[in-house]
Order: sequence, then structure tokens, then C-alpha cells
Amino acid sequence: MNEARQHRFKPAKGAADLLLIRHGETQAAVRGKSFPMIEGQGDPALRPEGEAQAIAVAERLKTEPISAIYVTTMQRTHQTAAPLARHLGLVPKVERDLREVFLGDWDGGEFRFRAAENDPAILRARAQQEWGELPGAETTAQLQTRVRAGLLRIAQAHPDELVAVVVHGGVIAAALAIATGSPAFAFNGADNGSISRLVIRDGEMTLRGFNDVWHLRT
Repeated sequence: MNEARQHRFKPAKGAADLLLIRHGETQAAVRGKSFPMIEGQGDPALRPEGEAQAIAVAERLKTEPISAIYVTTMQRTHQTAAPLARHLGLVPKVERDLREVFLGDWDGGEFRFRAAENDPAILRARAQQEWGELPGAETTAQLQTRVRAGLLRIAQAHPDELVAVVVHGGVIAAALAIATGSPAFAFNGADNGSISRLVIRDGEMTLRGFNDVWHLRT
């Protein structure tokens, strides 16, 4: 061998290559009016900006060799996935364990106001990296346990395949914290319509990208 080039990453044999797409921007919360609910959690639809983000995601990924699309139980993920599904001729599958963080008493829209006002429970949750500080909410451990289970099911079903998984900001944060061993809230704040990348093989997760928004540039 006369020369050796730099290494270029390629998923190992049997690995699933998952594109974690955060849903588009949803309808604004309105004081005193709850979002529609599904299984006790807020289920707002996309607003026009979110619909545009969904179209941009589809344009970005429509030529990629994606073999499956997954969504959650919540309509915002179905709406975000729809343009890409039409391009690829795929019917999205539902993975319930990847639904958004259960915010307890503040689900349905109240959380947004509490966060904007820096409610003491919000400050405690951030400081302790613990969703369970919110009244009635699931714990960070509970969230991470179900997110890991959902991701592993998808990975086991799609070895050596590229899969689009349309999920939520809290789920992306949980997934990437699990993959990297980072603090639980380290990856909070993925942008609407962003793409992160997680490669999974035999239960081992490798982070390959976070919050790619190149397709959303204006």
C-alpha cells in the first residue's frame, strides 16, 4: 500500500441509520385554552410555518435511500412526515414510545407559559435535568427508558437501512443524551424541522449529527 487516505464514516454492517427529524412549528398556545389532547398530552397541529418546514425537510431528503418513515401518536409528526412520505411513496409507521415528554398538569399548552415566566418548577427541572420536577410529569428516567426502547425496536427492524423518524424536541434530547452519556438536557432545543442522525447497532448508539437546519435557511 503506497498511500492511506483519511477515514470516512460508514455505518457498520447490520446498523440502522436513523434520521431524527423534529416536527415543524405548531400552533401557538392560547391563555386559558387547551390544545386538543391525545392520551392526556397536548396535540397541536402545525402552523403555516411548520407546514413550510415539513416541505423543506421533504425536499432535502426526497432523493435519499430512505426505506421507512416513523411517526408518533401525535398529529404534528404525521403532518411533518406527509410531504416526505408522498415523495417516497411510503406509509409512515407509528412508534408510540417516541411521543413527546408527558408534562403532567402543564400539558396542553400551559407549559409554554410557565417556561416563558421562569416558573420555579421549570428552573428546578433545568437545574436538576429532571422533568419530574413539573407537577404530575413523567421523570427523566421514564422518558429515557421508553425512548431507548422505541429506538431499539426501529433499529432491530431496519438493519442496514436508512430510516426517517419524525419525533419531538424532548425525544431528540433524550435520545442523544442516551447515545453520548451527556446530561439529560444537554441536547434540549433542537429546532423545528431540524435533522439529527443516530446510528444504532446491537443496542449501541452513535451520534453522527445534531440540529442540521441547512434546508431551512432563508
